[in-house]
Amino acid sequence: MSTIAIIGAGRGLGAAVARKFGAHGFDVALISRTQANVDALAAELQQAGVNTRGYAADVRDTDALTAVLDRAVSDLGPIDVLDYSPIPQREFLRPVLATTRDDLIAAVEFSVLGPVAAVGHVLPGMRERGRGTVLFVNGGSAARPNARVAGTSVAFAGESAYAQMLHTELADAGVHVAQLIIPGAIRTGHPTHDPDVLADKLWAIHTERGDFRVYAEDLDK
Repeated sequence: MSTIAIIGAGRGLGAAVARKFGAHGFDVALISRTQANVDALAAELQQAGVNTRGYAADVRDTDALTAVLDRAVSDLGPIDVLDYSPIPQREFLRPVLATTRDDLIAAVEFSVLGPVAAVGHVLPGMRERGRGTVLFVNGGSAARPNARVAGTSVAFAGESAYAQMLHTELADAGVHVAQLIIPGAIRTGHPTHDPDVLADKLWAIHTERGDFRVYAEDLDK
């Protein structure tokens, strides 16, 4: 059985992705900072027929993050899909002229070092099996820097570069790496930003294995 690990799982997009992949036979590891939250979400998804478990880890704590990935493999099986989609913390969502060195350190730990640690931990297994998908989910500032959110604009640029290099390097190894850009807020009922619509798009990215970057909506809309 294949497992998807959703890092940054919550009741919006994370839950929708869990339902989508779970409906296609995936076991689901829900990873977030608060154990009570992922346990409650896992219980709801289990009632809907999704085999899932919750794990608590802060993406800025490499040891904790890699430890829960190991637990997920032990509990559920090999991770064939890694979804890195935690919501950036408000502490480094500041305008560029108010952004400090410490703000950037936090943002880089969150959006660069976190995914590097997670991918580095699951990638050897994917390469050994000759299959896998790594999904990066980012806001619009990953593609177009926004001076109102300087921390994510800087850190997302690094995350995007890392992800795109992985996409190229792993193209012949059976591992597909892709990025979904979601400009603006995720909103229930929205034609392009509804969690279920976005989950469908992530499933299509996983199965169709096309270009590196996919947009939920045109940045100029």
